[in-house]
Amino acid sequence: MYNVLIVEDDPMARKLMEIFVSSSEGYQLVPSLDSAAMAELYCMTNPVDLILMDVCTAMDANGIDVAGKLKKRFPHIKIIIITSQPEYSYIDHAQQIGVESFWYKEPTSEALLDVMNRTMAGESIYPDSAPVIRLGAALSSDFTDRELEVLRELVSGKTDAAIAEVLHMSVTRVKQHILRIREKTQFSNRTELAVRARESGIVIGDHKAQ
Repeated sequence: MYNVLIVEDDPMARKLMEIFVSSSEGYQLVPSLDSAAMAELYCMTNPVDLILMDVCTAMDANGIDVAGKLKKRFPHIKIIIITSQPEYSYIDHAQQIGVESFWYKEPTSEALLDVMNRTMAGESIYPDSAPVIRLGAALSSDFTDRELEVLRELVSGKTDAAIAEVLHMSVTRVKQHILRIREKTQFSNRTELAVRARESGIVIGDHKAQ
């Protein structure tokens, strides 16, 4: 019987996963958490075999960052990153820190339990890529990695000069990237671009600092 810890700040999503886990064979649900910030302390005082870790959790705690710390301290605990956000960098980030699996949320027990079973059996389950979504007249697959990096900083509210400093490029280059993104999306101004990008989840502003 594997002890499963769920870290999810959305009450409805958390309840649904609790039902899936509780009704399955071979898994025992331990008290769920709404913030990844509390996961390390819980694992220090309670037996945990598997963590279902959301990315964006309460108290502004980034689940991937916390998962990296947990893997170093508790290498025996398997972790599945779960998210509904199409932020393109999450998959690479999770792989870099050594998390076993990555799952985009689906409202079915079969999908989740399949990933859980295969992960506990020693497999590493990752999607090939983030979901393709539409942003204005463009698809997320239409953007280069550099354009997405610029877009993330723009969504965070940074000026062109601040973006240039963070990404180590010239202000002129930043302006060119933003203009190219606007041409692809056909948004009339940078404010609309930033708002729509934030709503879409294609990039999550300041995601590394969460």
